[in-house]
Amino acid sequence: MALRPLSASERADALNKAAAARAARAAAKERLKNGETTAADLLSSATADDALARMRVAELLEALPGVGKVRAAAIMKQLGIATSRRVRGLGIHQRQALVDFIDEK
Repeated sequence: MALRPLSASERADALNKAAAARAARAAAKERLKNGETTAADLLSSATADDALARMRVAELLEALPGVGKVRAAAIMKQLGIATSRRVRGLGIHQRQALVDFIDEK
């Protein structure tokens, strides 16, 4: 399916919107890393914030102190969450299992 060509102003608007979304995700991950917010708070705020809802669950886990790519993948496998899953795509039980797991650690 071919997309219609964007005008210069539409392209600039899209680029600005994408940059703002990346900045919002980076700020949220930094707050999580510094302990200023919890994973439960981040997941609940993702219901209202589209930029956070599009964050991959692996990125969220990797933002936690002491969790890298390998540990994040192991956690997701243990909880039954696909590696390509985004925060918006988490089910109720997956979301609760993720919060419980993070709170235990």
